[in-house]
Amino acid sequence: MWPKLVLNKVLRKSLSSSNIVADLPDSREILPEFHSSDASTMKACNQQTCKIFVSSWNVGGIVPPEDMDIEYWLDTKKYPADIYVFGFQEIVPLSAGNVLGSENSKISRKWNAIISRTLNKSSSRARPDDSSTVGSQSKEHFRCIVSKQMVGIFISVWIRSNLCEFVSHPSVSFVGCGIMGCLGNKGSVSVRFLLRETSFCFVCSHLASGGREGDERNRNSDAIEILLRTTFPHGPSRNLPRKILDHDRVIWLGDLNYRIHLPDTMTRSLVEKRKWDLLLEKDQLKAELMEGHVFQGWQEGVIKFEPTYKYCLNSESYYGGNPNAKVKKSRAPAWCDRIIWFGEGLKQSLYDRGESTLSDHRPVRAIFTAETEVYRVLQKSDVSNDEGLIDTRTTFRRVLE
Repeated sequence: MWPKLVLNKVLRKSLSSSNIVADLPDSREILPEFHSSDASTMKACNQQTCKIFVSSWNVGGIVPPEDMDIEYWLDTKKYPADIYVFGFQEIVPLSAGNVLGSENSKISRKWNAIISRTLNKSSSRARPDDSSTVGSQSKEHFRCIVSKQMVGIFISVWIRSNLCEFVSHPSVSFVGCGIMGCLGNKGSVSVRFLLRETSFCFVCSHLASGGREGDERNRNSDAIEILLRTTFPHGPSRNLPRKILDHDRVIWLGDLNYRIHLPDTMTRSLVEKRKWDLLLEKDQLKAELMEGHVFQGWQEGVIKFEPTYKYCLNSESYYGGNPNAKVKKSRAPAWCDRIIWFGEGLKQSLYDRGESTLSDHRPVRAIFTAETEVYRVLQKSDVSNDEGLIDTRTTFRRVLE
């Protein structure tokens, strides 16, 4: 029975792998692709920047209420951005029916509605104040360019509307690492797109759980599988990046599930005393970042906030912290929810957590300034004159006209 169910699920996944939900029509072929033969007629101009808001939250299978307010979390007035990336884990309970059955998109649509309502209510009064930020029009709204769910893992990418014409080749790739090493109760959903000529990749993942010694190796194995198996289309001219690390700007977010390698009582004592530095010395992900077993070359911002897991529901108390309360299984506090990045061209200006008590996890967020490249092409009559440089989009529009 199990092999048949697994086979059916895998086949359904492979057949639907190119399906993405977005409200940006015909976005796959917006920008022309350049070939190596064009290099002699191209020149890179000064770089532009954009602000990116990235958030990850394991919502524990809890349906958001109708009046869910995330405006405090986005805080668009204080931290306006051009691109918003929302990653969720366990948007549905990880039951056998949800893992093996058809995708339930009702909850993901509900989250998208909440995101849209919040962003577009705020966008008319909030803009990045950096004069070098791409785009200068006022009262812009936000549009979803990619939205994809795999069981409980869900990623949704929103972009300021005046940037939409500069976005091309949005694509998704998902990897199941859960039951039998292939189902989607654990794994990743990754998104790729180009903003002008710069490629971006966002990996939203839920890695293997477990607080026992040695369980971190299962998380390492999941991360390796995600890096190996995530593949994007190479594009009509076969020159688009296919693997995660081939992209110019890469951000990994999610419930990575790495724990603190200390006894439960010591961990709780240090958390109570807010000794973050001592705890982080025994943090499993920090060890991986330093030792390079999996995340070699990856970076993470400084953590100055409380561990994000595990809380009692609708409470500010950590689960198992009350010695008089009966708990099924004690789980020591840990920074399970993380945001890391790879490569150059990204500068993080904020890394913190939220305080919503909706689930047993607290959400995390980060703000990045990303460099984007804009190529310009020389007109034949002005090949030797820098003043003859014109934007590639203008050039190709004229050709098409």
